[in-house]
Amino acid sequence: MTLTKAIRQEMGKIIKYLSNGYSFEEAVSCAVRTLKNGKVIALPTDTIYGVAALAQNTEAVDRMCKIKRRDQVKKSVAICVSCVDDIAKWGKIVFPKAILTDLLPGPVTLIMERKPALNPKLNPHTSTIGIRIPKSHFIQCVAAECDEPLALTSANVSSSRSTLAVEEFQEIWPDLDLIIDGGVLGQCDPDRLGSTVVDLSTEGFFKIVRNGCWRDNTVNILLKYGLKEIC
Repeated sequence: MTLTKAIRQEMGKIIKYLSNGYSFEEAVSCAVRTLKNGKVIALPTDTIYGVAALAQNTEAVDRMCKIKRRDQVKKSVAICVSCVDDIAKWGKIVFPKAILTDLLPGPVTLIMERKPALNPKLNPHTSTIGIRIPKSHFIQCVAAECDEPLALTSANVSSSRSTLAVEEFQEIWPDLDLIIDGGVLGQCDPDRLGSTVVDLSTEGFFKIVRNGCWRDNTVNILLKYGLKEIC
């Protein structure tokens, strides 16, 4: 599925890098430049389409949540980093570090106690933070080039259906500063469940907060390392 030429010309801010458009490198560069200018973008992940802003930029995060009509008190925003080594900068690891490389990159969000370096105005109601590394070379490159975490959430109006193609979130197109069209997603998460969310903030234990698309694999890995599940 591709955007029609008329729609692409009308929007003027949709980049398609899979075919007949920008190269991968050009798309990464444009996404990074837009984010560093304090803007909000939409981009593909390993599961569904997401919207992103720089996590350390409070105004950008607030605008991102406004676009989604998301209540930041009721629903915390996760962050995305480029590699496993970056996780310890923002979250406190109280579990075997090998768990990180067994689960990530992948469709899993790990909740842990946040570190002071993380923007205190991001989810100020909680002492924890969800951290993701999607199995997507594109988003990993964007996060690496930004050299700081991305606030990342689904590309849709809050509580509505998750999206696998850019056409599916047309309702919020006018409010976005850039849309990266990576084609139709769904190979990893055809049922649009999103990432599995697991709380690892308590040493020796884990709790599945959202089943997502990778629950069984996540549980098996955590049990292998001796963690006990909190039901």
